[in-house]
Amino acid sequence: METSKFSNNKNSDSHQKHKVFEKSLLVKFLGENPVFKIVDFLIDNKGIDLTKKDIIDGTGISRASLFNHWGQIEQQQIVIVTRKFGKTKLYTLNSKNPIVKKLLELESLLIGNALDSHKAIEVSI
Repeated sequence: METSKFSNNKNSDSHQKHKVFEKSLLVKFLGENPVFKIVDFLIDNKGIDLTKKDIIDGTGISRASLFNHWGQIEQQQIVIVTRKFGKTKLYTLNSKNPIVKKLLELESLLIGNALDSHKAIEVSI
């Protein structure tokens, strides 16, 4: 059973609530690669403006790891910049991207399979 935690990042200027990383079905399926953790976190926080620091804090990956993989994420247009203030950019998941659409579809299938398995266990008990 998957649960979500919410964290109110009091150190953030935005004071937005965002989900903190917990191993999701998508990460369990794809593995704990930092890119998968980042993408999974963005999916869980779809529609929320996030700084790179929010992503680091939410995924539990190191700053160096985020910056090692961020170029690839931007190049594939997994994220879009929603706004800028000063040197800080806010990002969100690019839901129009075909790769993101397939990842969302995969996540939906994994959730459906997990629910079906859970129902099958309940019925057999």
